[in-house]
Amino acid sequence: MIAFDTVAKGDVSPGLLGFLVVAALGLALFLLVKSMRRQISRIEVPSESELKKHNPAT
Repeated sequence: MIAFDTVAKGDVSPGLLGFLVVAALGLALFLLVKSMRRQISRIEVPSESELKKHNPAT
């Protein structure tokens, strides 16, 4: 039969709460990176020729 209590009584483990916190942090990180990629892709960077056209002194 499989023993469910594989951790000794004196040992401390993170348990379900620790797993849920790490999983929530991982999900939050994934969503933040996804949002950041979308925001960065919306930035329009002017090319060299457009910069020279708007600022002919340089």
